[in-house]
Amino acid sequence: MPDLQQSRSFRKSLGLIELVSLGVGGTIGSGIFVVPGIAARISGPVSLVAWVIVAVSASCVLLSLAGISSRFKETGSFFGLFSSVFGNRIALPVIILYLVSSTFGIATIASGIGQYLMHLGIRETFPLEIAILVLFCVINIIGISLSGKTEIVLTVLKTVPLVIITILLLPYIRPENFMPAAPVGAGSIIATVIIVYWPFTGFEISAIPVEETKNISLIRRSLLLVMIIVTSVYLLLNIALIGSIGIGPLAASPAPLATAAGLIFSSSGPIVAIIGIIAMLSALNAYIIATSRVLQDISARHSLPYLSGLGTRGTPTVALVASCGACIMLLFVSNHFELLASVSVITTLIPYIFFCLSSWISETGIRSRAIAGTGALSTAAILVLYFLIG
Repeated sequence: MPDLQQSRSFRKSLGLIELVSLGVGGTIGSGIFVVPGIAARISGPVSLVAWVIVAVSASCVLLSLAGISSRFKETGSFFGLFSSVFGNRIALPVIILYLVSSTFGIATIASGIGQYLMHLGIRETFPLEIAILVLFCVINIIGISLSGKTEIVLTVLKTVPLVIITILLLPYIRPENFMPAAPVGAGSIIATVIIVYWPFTGFEISAIPVEETKNISLIRRSLLLVMIIVTSVYLLLNIALIGSIGIGPLAASPAPLATAAGLIFSSSGPIVAIIGIIAMLSALNAYIIATSRVLQDISARHSLPYLSGLGTRGTPTVALVASCGACIMLLFVSNHFELLASVSVITTLIPYIFFCLSSWISETGIRSRAIAGTGALSTAAILVLYFLIG
């Protein structure tokens, strides 16, 4: 049996489209359907500044990761990267922290799906959350080719409607909606920055399935494309939302996209809810892929039995089952969306800081170091301010 498992290997099935879909899928999830209203409630139209600040910070983290991905060929679970730069004693806890963040991320997305199902009138959502987790676990066990194609379809189905909604809202924009009714303090902007970082996490998933990628050079290109798509959609959509419906309705709405879509067509709530569910299914699939690969890689490096093995289809079957099983257990403990999301974001930002520090240490160019330094300082500041304000 050991010889058989050693002879199994990952299937190199992922091309540029699949990698971009994983990154976009992991990033554009439930956050964009909720956070614009929360951000508007905290700092009004000045919340656009927070979106720009986070876009710059997250872009610096991504550019740092993209830069070092060409230097370190085994960035799959990021353990090889961190151990090469910082040593195993630092690399291991950072990777475990990322594993915790992605596990909480899966549970957060499943909980969010339940909330949107409830919005559609379904009362008993918890069994459906578990069933969806099991379904996507099975899809991933069948093979990375199927889960990659599934991600492409789901990403297109969620991104295209968001772009269409943004374009259709543009004629409704009124310049006066961008004027703040009262001065906004620095504390409000900081609080907004913290909550806005939530929708930006997940882009790094494009860099995880290295051994299943047809060409490792695609990792860097996919990361850059992911950030271009995500930042463009987020910034333009928030401009359209604030400009079209104004701060009052936006801040008061639990479903800001549905409220804005009501300007275009009536009975938009169920349609936007379905788009939101598709967005979260896409994010769920991406996070399951990421979590299982990180768990499998770290298990293989530390000779943990079973978890390090691959199934007959070249997928980390036991790691997939363990990852999804842990998330199901977590949902039994807490199905509270905001709590799960908070833990996921906090534990994600620390590995992001280490991406930037890795780039700072490894790169010698002034431009690369400036980007890495900006990413590390801004992300660390957001993390510290989270605890001070929260």
